[in-house]
Parts: sequence; structure tokens; C-alpha cells
Amino acid sequence: MKRNDFNLNNLKARLGECADKDKAEILQRFFKTGKGQYAEGDIFIGVTVPVMRKIAGEYLDLELDVVVTLLKSPIHEERLLSLLILVLKFQKADLINKEKIYLLYLKHTKHINNWDLVDLSAKHIVGSFLFDKGRKPLYILAKSNNLWERRIAILSTHYFIERNDFTDTLKLSEILLADKHDLIHKAIGWMLREVGKRDLTVEDEFLAKYSRIMPRTMLRYAIERFPEEKRKQWLGGR
Repeated sequence: MKRNDFNLNNLKARLGECADKDKAEILQRFFKTGKGQYAEGDIFIGVTVPVMRKIAGEYLDLELDVVVTLLKSPIHEERLLSLLILVLKFQKADLINKEKIYLLYLKHTKHINNWDLVDLSAKHIVGSFLFDKGRKPLYILAKSNNLWERRIAILSTHYFIERNDFTDTLKLSEILLADKHDLIHKAIGWMLREVGKRDLTVEDEFLAKYSRIMPRTMLRYAIERFPEEKRKQWLGGR
């Protein structure tokens, strides 16, 4: 048996030891895995994120091709664990290997297929890599028919927001304003709220322009941290 195969088997066994059947049933419902739902057929074994973060640190030396094998797993926690390992690898990599991980990530987006998988990885890999580069890949993702690629596009800008760069968040929010899926509405509202934490004037200007036409869920998420009276004003102005 190859060393990496042994490591992968050990990793899966380690994860399996932490599984919780009752928790898995709750997660199956929470992440909408039923027939016709956005994560139909996804399989959970019931492992928490803090536990997976700990395991990811223990298997940081796993070769990239083995991490990709894990990313293709039908088990949700195995895919999430692979992404947590990729994030750690990316953070420790030189520029050449950062690009390799970034390209690998975008090549396998069909396996990054639930909101937690996107939210725990997109800003750390895609956002971080593109911060000092052209942002065109985000606009390609934003126009994708794949829900999760569109979410990757807007969530990646969280990295920019944390560095007081709001331009692409606002542009992508405009592009995705008419998106039909509530997971995009929530993501945009969340990112607008993050913008507002750093520059409330910028968020207010965006809301003044679009609050009457944006989905209500998006608006609610965007103004979630506003004082009650101000929230009522925005909601009442629709």
C-alpha cells in the first residue's frame, strides 16, 4: 500500500471515529438533502467543524492529489475536511503552489456543493489569491449556471472587504441582484453587512440605490446589525 493511500485510509478512519449518527440526521435536514432540495442526496456522518479543523492540521502533509480524491467523496464531512486541508496548505504555500491550489479549487467546484463548503474556503483561497491580481475570474463565476460557483464569486470578496476593498463586492452584488436563489440573496446581504461594518456610508449608498428592488431576504441580511429604528425605516421604504 502506498504511503498516501495509507494516510487517506487513516484519515477516513479518524473521521469515522468522530461520527455521530444523531448529529448526522440533524445535519441532513439542516443542509437540505431531501428530494428536490439544493443538496439532494448529500451524505452526512455527523462530525463538527472544530473536530475537522483539528484533524486537518494533523494531515497537512497529505499530497494534493490525495486531497482531491477526498474532495470527490460523496460524504459531506470528507469534502469539507479536504477543503480545510487545502486552506491550510494554501496559507503555508509559496506563490507557485498557491496558484496550483487556486487552480485546483476552481477545477473541482462541482464538489464544493453546499454553502458551508463554499463559506469556509472561498475567501481563503480564491479571494486571497486574486487580491493583488485581476478579478475577472469572479465575474465568470458570477454568471455561472452553478449556484455554488455564484456563491463562491461573492463570498470570495470577503477577503477584499476585510482589507477595505469594496469595489468588487458592490459590482458583483449588482450583477447577482436578480438571482433567483435565496442562498445568493443571503450571501450578498451578508457581504453588504460586512461592508457596512467597515464603512456604513458605502453600504447606505448601495441600499439607497437598490433596496426597493433587492429581494427582501437580501435586505434583511444586509441590515441585520442596524439599530431597530433604522431597520424599520429600510424595510418600510420598500
